[in-house]
Amino acid sequence: MTAAAIDGPRVAAKSGKARQLVVFLHGYGADGADLIEIGRQWRAFLPDADFIAPHAPERCAMSPMGRQWFPLTMRDPDERWRGVISARPTLDAFLDAELEKRGLDERALALVGFSQGTMMALHTGLRRAVAPRAILGYSGILVLGPDQPGAERPAQNPPPAVLLAHGDADELIPADALLLSANSLADMHVPTQWHLSAGLGHGIDNAGLIHGALFLAQSFGVKVDFARR
Repeated sequence: MTAAAIDGPRVAAKSGKARQLVVFLHGYGADGADLIEIGRQWRAFLPDADFIAPHAPERCAMSPMGRQWFPLTMRDPDERWRGVISARPTLDAFLDAELEKRGLDERALALVGFSQGTMMALHTGLRRAVAPRAILGYSGILVLGPDQPGAERPAQNPPPAVLLAHGDADELIPADALLLSANSLADMHVPTQWHLSAGLGHGIDNAGLIHGALFLAQSFGVKVDFARR
C-alpha cells in the first residue's frame, strides 16, 4: 500500500541555506500550524535549519477540524502500538523526500514531537536505517510492543540523542510516562536526557522550549551566541 502524502507549514533557514532539517510532529486533534511557530522562535538558535510541521494524514474523529497520526479510543491497550506501526511509512516517506530535496543526510535531521507526535517521533526515529541526529519529545511516551518491547528495533550506530520533556501536572499523559520511557530507552542503549516542568499540564512551557532549543543546538554542534540573540 502506498504511503499517503503529507505536507504542512514551513519556516526557511534564517541563513538562507539549510544544513539541518527540524520536523515537528503535532499532537492528536491538532495540525502542523500548532507547532510551526516554535520554528520561528528557534531560528535564532538554529540559523541553518529548515523547519517543517506536516499535517498528520488522517482527519481526527474527535476533532473534525484537526488531524491524527492514528485513531485513539483509549479502550484498546494495543491501539497505540498498531497506530505507530500503521503511520510510520507515511512519515518515513515524507522525511526521505525532504532530506533528498535538500541534499542532506540522516544526521542532519531532528524530530520534535508533542503528545501523539512524540509517539511517532520516537517510534519512527528509532527505526530508520540511520538514526536522526536528535529526537525531542514533549508530553508523550515511547510506545512499546505487547511482546518483547524493543526487540524489533534495529540497532543504530550511533543512536540518536533524545530529550524528553513533560509537565508534572499532565492530566492526559501522566509524568510517569517520562520516566518509563527514559528507562526503556536506557535499556536500548539510547542516550536520553529529560526535563520536568513543575506545575505544567499537557503542554509546552517557556522553560521546555529553551531547553529544547539548546538541546538541538548542542546535538547539531551549533554554538549559541546569547549576546546576539
